[in-house]
Amino acid sequence: MAESDVKVLFGTRVRQLRKARGWSQENFAHEVGLDRSYMGGVERGERNVSLENICLIARALVVPPAELFKGWDAAADGRDSEK
Repeated sequence: MAESDVKVLFGTRVRQLRKARGWSQENFAHEVGLDRSYMGGVERGERNVSLENICLIARALVVPPAELFKGWDAAADGRDSEK
């Protein structure tokens, strides 16, 4: 799996969890304690998120950090078929 794929998968999962709570990006960024434009970049897969920020995001969503990586195995299976 390419680095860009990892960032997109992570951002997609964060967006799913945020929307499930009915939060706007602005409200979510406030809950996390990070800038809205940064969080938008995370959701679009443009940011390489640090471990510290992963923990902040998980804490705001009230989920364990591992929940942010849920579903990656199936996505990797479909993308790495040439290996």
